[in-house]
Amino acid sequence: MQIILEDTQSGGRYHAELAGHSAEMTFSRADPHLIVIDHTQVDDALRGKGVGQALAEHAVDEARKGGWKIIPLCPFFQAQVSRHPDWRNVIQG
Repeated sequence: MQIILEDTQSGGRYHAELAGHSAEMTFSRADPHLIVIDHTQVDDALRGKGVGQALAEHAVDEARKGGWKIIPLCPFFQAQVSRHPDWRNVIQG
């Protein structure tokens, strides 16, 4: 599965498509070194297939590579953070 970043100055989204269905994780940019993940949407046909998890892991990997932090407002992303204590180094708040 390929995850594509659609980025603007004020925010963006990570987007994935699989078998004609889509998923996304949206964010806003609080400053150049801080994003706020505010929403995750996964088509019903993709639920339970690890697509949301892949989006979350991708966001964490990108934060590590870019040297920035994430504020997790999205309930799905918050739940993933609680399951992955090794992500805490990129989580703010």
